Amino acid sequence: MTRGIRVPAAFEPAGKRPRRAGSFALRFWSVRHASLLERLYAAFERVLTASAPLLGWIGYERLERPVAAAERLVKGALFDCRMCGRCILSSTGMSCPMNCPKGMRNGPCGGVRPDGHCEIYAEMPCVWVEAWKGAQAMRGGGAIEQVQPPVDHRLKGRSSWLDVARGARSGSGTLPS
Repeated sequence: MTRGIRVPAAFEPAGKRPRRAGSFALRFWSVRHASLLERLYAAFERVLTASAPLLGWIGYERLERPVAAAERLVKGALFDCRMCGRCILSSTGMSCPMNCPKGMRNGPCGGVRPDGHCEIYAEMPCVWVEAWKGAQAMRGGGAIEQVQPPVDHRLKGRSSWLDVARGARSGSGTLPS
């Protein structure tokens, strides 16, 4: 593959290259500590659902921008989140599948290198190899075997946390008005 040619994935900002091998540290920390993060997220989810009446009273549309900004900050740092609007971290071992250059949402492509690295970026460990490692540490790790629906591009940039509060996680997503 020619190094100068690059086609960004659907959820990458234009021109953004994958992180250098040394800067994957926090994303890998999240995968290594998937069990802890699973428990923290379960508690956070209970808080979100319990606060749904208050959030509804304030107005979800009014909250969308500030909550999405906070979510982008937190999940961007921990998981290199691409804000797809339909987060499945709890089903993928705390490894964000949107970091895959091919945008693979239901497992690795056929080109994973023998060392577990990405077919496109040899310096980048495969997102799905990491996801499998993280899922093995989680109580709900079997969720990695569930087929995920395709990404709804209309939700890009929206808060998945607010969807949890709304109870919209089981549906196809909450669309912008």
